[in-house]
Amino acid sequence: QVQLVESGGGLVQAGGSLRLSCAASGRTFSSYAMGWFRRAPGKEREFVAAINWSASSTYYAVSVKGRFTISRDNAKNTVYLQMNSLKPEDTALYYCAADSRDVPQAMAVTLPGYWGQGTQVTVSS
Repeated sequence: QVQLVESGGGLVQAGGSLRLSCAASGRTFSSYAMGWFRRAPGKEREFVAAINWSASSTYYAVSVKGRFTISRDNAKNTVYLQMNSLKPEDTALYYCAADSRDVPQAMAVTLPGYWGQGTQVTVSS
C-alpha cells in the first residue's frame, strides 16, 4: 500500500508559478513511477506528467509541456510539479499518483493504482 499526500496548491494570477509536492509513505517509493493528474470543473480527469523511479525518464501532456516540470527526491519520498506560466485553463484539482509499472508513458494510458486526495490550483485571469 502507498499513501500519498499532496500540498502546495493555491490561488495564483495568470502567468505566475506554483510548486506542488506529494509526500509518499508505505511501500518502497523509489520503485514506483509517480505522476500528476488533474480534474477541472465539469471535465474528465486528465494526465499531466509522470516520472520513473530513477528520474531518468519523464512524460508530459502536450498542454503543459514546456511550462511544467516533474521531479522527485527519493531520499525524501517526495515528487514535485513545478508549474510556470500558469493559465486560467490550468485551474483544477491536482492529484498525485503512484504506479508500480515504472513506465511514465503508461500512466497516460492506464490509470495508476494509488492516488492522493488532491490539492486545488486556481489561476485567475
